[in-house]
Amino acid sequence: MQAQPELDNFICFAMYTASHAMNRVYKPLLDALGLTYPQYLVMVSLWQEDGQTVGGLGEKLFLESSTLTPLLKRLEAAGHIRRERSKEDERVVIIRLSGEGIALQEKAAAIPNCIAGATGRDAAGLARLQGEIVALREALNGSVAAEKGEC
Repeated sequence: MQAQPELDNFICFAMYTASHAMNRVYKPLLDALGLTYPQYLVMVSLWQEDGQTVGGLGEKLFLESSTLTPLLKRLEAAGHIRRERSKEDERVVIIRLSGEGIALQEKAAAIPNCIAGATGRDAAGLARLQGEIVALREALNGSVAAEKGEC
């Protein structure tokens, strides 16, 4: 009989608990802005590039439209964004920042530095870690074995 690995040796457990710890740091910062973490990610994406389609946002954020649409409706109700139908194709919904959404960027400007400071790592260390996590995500997303439920 093969010995079971210890929980603390599972990379998935380390990532899971690190994600929870990260969310605990973000929560009070985002509560002050009236945003949830997924809403914050949408806003950051729109601050980088306003006028994105729902489909484009979903791809960037790895969110299904069934998850993204209610989130966008709440952001619209809060006055941060506007949803518009494309003039070229009515099936396409374009997301634009409102004046309030644009102003919110200034209020959120300190968040990345707060998060970086909470990690206790320097900028180079954070960049390396982020690169490794992205590479891991890409490898996992491309895993044929995972899709088939095989090892």
